[in-house]
Amino acid sequence: MTARVLVVDDILANVKLLEARLTAEYFDVITAMSGPDAIEICKRGECDIVLLDVMMPGMDGFETARQIKSDPETQHLPIIMVTALDQPSDKVKGLQAGADDFLTKPVNDLALITRVRSLARLKTLTDELRMRAATTKDMGLVDVNVPPVGNQTSDGRVLLIEDRASSQERISRTLGDRHSVSIESNPHEAVFRASDGDFELFIVSLNFTDFDGLRLCSQIRSLERIRNTPILIVTEPEDNARLLRGLELGVNDYIVRPIDPNELHARVSTQLRRKRYAEHLRTNVQNSMEMAITDPLTGLHNRRYMEGHLRTLVEEAVARDKPLSLLIADIDFFKAVNDTHGHDAGDEVLKEFSNRMRINIRGVDLACRLGGEEFVVVMPETDRGVALQVAERMRQCMAQQEFPIHNGTNSVAVTVSVGVATIEHENDTPDSLLKRADQALYAAKRDGRNRVVADAA
Repeated sequence: MTARVLVVDDILANVKLLEARLTAEYFDVITAMSGPDAIEICKRGECDIVLLDVMMPGMDGFETARQIKSDPETQHLPIIMVTALDQPSDKVKGLQAGADDFLTKPVNDLALITRVRSLARLKTLTDELRMRAATTKDMGLVDVNVPPVGNQTSDGRVLLIEDRASSQERISRTLGDRHSVSIESNPHEAVFRASDGDFELFIVSLNFTDFDGLRLCSQIRSLERIRNTPILIVTEPEDNARLLRGLELGVNDYIVRPIDPNELHARVSTQLRRKRYAEHLRTNVQNSMEMAITDPLTGLHNRRYMEGHLRTLVEEAVARDKPLSLLIADIDFFKAVNDTHGHDAGDEVLKEFSNRMRINIRGVDLACRLGGEEFVVVMPETDRGVALQVAERMRQCMAQQEFPIHNGTNSVAVTVSVGVATIEHENDTPDSLLKRADQALYAAKRDGRNRVVADAA
């Protein structure tokens, strides 16, 4: 996996060394000699990952990281801090500044490449979500502005999968003041519990007594429901081969025993930040998809959805030789409601009409607003006789009780005309079905309205 890595260091020799190591692994490398230069490169969208030295004159790495993470345009960029500082407090300070990882000089080649690869994979997934969300914003479907990635790091739902009682106690005690920590000792049961629960992070030991922790990570990544939940593995010092394999399997981060409590907190917070950021983007994308096929006033499916779905339903009905009926309902004299009582009252009538229509059809039936005051209901496995009963029940429901308007301070009588059509032969199409229903609706209007008419059998 290739990525554009920005190497930031004020010492040219360090820049060249890191550039050579990364280029050998087929990464594209961009360089900067100061924090402000790095920020400008990030703003121009020229990099995927930032490899950032801490000790620089003027703006140090901590401040550079904070500025990158505080900008909505660059907050999603992964940052790896690189420094000669080796105290746990220094590492935690970097992670709290917004860094996603921390490497200590002299940089270990394995640690460097595995960290960059892992974050490059994460960046690719995030970019896809951001692109989809931005597209929906350009279409005017949803606002994709999100809070900074640095927010929302407490109250996490964590599943700790570990069979050592002493390790369970230390980790749960460390995290328990900020997060809800559940413990699973049996690795054979862990996948089921992980899948059934609503967890935001899995902490997995690689050193079970009689089980391969990497297999457990692989099983988690294979399940659709929890595939995007981050995994933090706990490993032993110098267990580099298994660590590398874990990152290749899709593990998001690791921590080495003995565990420093502050580092554990910082790494958990980093994973929760990214998890919640990605979930926010996914929710926006999902909402935009729903908005694209939903009528915003009534909450029914819109014409776009109906046309696509009706085609599938008709093809299935014809192929299986099953009945399918369709009705078109049109509110009588709706223009008079708008002209007399105002468009707000007209909107209230449309909403109430939709609600009454819903309670008179089955869950399997497809209810859509075709446009204006015209509605369509598609009824799979429904013959003409049953369809006429449904349409008549709907007509009576509309006519028997007036519709509240002006927030219930007034009411108006509303009736509906309905045209019904049913599949007749294997050559029927969605267009022919809609045309016959529309002709039946025209007949209902012509014959006095407030009635149900079926197409000619």
